Amino acid sequence: MTSLSSTPVLRTTLLWSALATGILAVAGAAIGFAVAGTSGLWSAIIAIVLAAVFLGFTAGTILIANRWFGDPLYVPIFFGAVMGGWLVKFVVFLVVLFLLRGQPWLNAGVFFVALVVSVVVSLVIDAVVMTRLRVPAVDVTLPTLADVIDDARTPPAPAGEEDDAPPPADANPPRG
Repeated sequence: MTSLSSTPVLRTTLLWSALATGILAVAGAAIGFAVAGTSGLWSAIIAIVLAAVFLGFTAGTILIANRWFGDPLYVPIFFGAVMGGWLVKFVVFLVVLFLLRGQPWLNAGVFFVALVVSVVVSLVIDAVVMTRLRVPAVDVTLPTLADVIDDARTPPAPAGEEDDAPPPADANPPRG
């Protein structure tokens, strides 16, 4: 199976995002508790986890869709998985927000700030990973050392053999 150059980028993004989510959850819980008590703590944690799940979902669907790279149906599978994932993510996000709206234990201010900070941190991680990783412009497979050695061992055709062959019958049709 051929590996795409986007796979390491997406994996690195997911790993850094998981680390950032852990740090944000601890910091958000502490700040949320200091600002609004227990409701602030849970509001911050829910917002940070919600942002992490939904932002990581896109990279996850791309990684899953990339497993079919090389298949004749790769392009429709890829776009179907990614677009389907975005639609599911959008609907579930709206449902979660409607369920959380008006809950007495949810502090809307802490929830909003934690959600925005989580999204900004995720976007910064995406930008840093994309600018620091070196990804080729074209996905190609270069020859290995064994291929080069095999080509060197194959003797070249004797000089002049290609020129001695008669031209094909239709090579020089009469003009007239």
